[in-house]
Amino acid sequence: MARRPNYSFERAQRDRAKAAKREAKRTARAARRGGERADDAEGGGEASASPELAERGATAGSTPPDGVR
Repeated sequence: MARRPNYSFERAQRDRAKAAKREAKRTARAARRGGERADDAEGGGEASASPELAERGATAGSTPPDGVR
């Protein structure tokens, strides 16, 4: 007798396996890059902003104040 399929469970297993594989790749890339750059891969954000924007207190995606272009 064939087993009854449990599609939602099987899909959840596939999704977990994909997530684990992506996480393994992400940590491997971060390890290859080295110490400081590994923080950016984890979502540090502030370190990735350009120095000019950091001096003005802005982030990479923020809009400039009025009158500044």
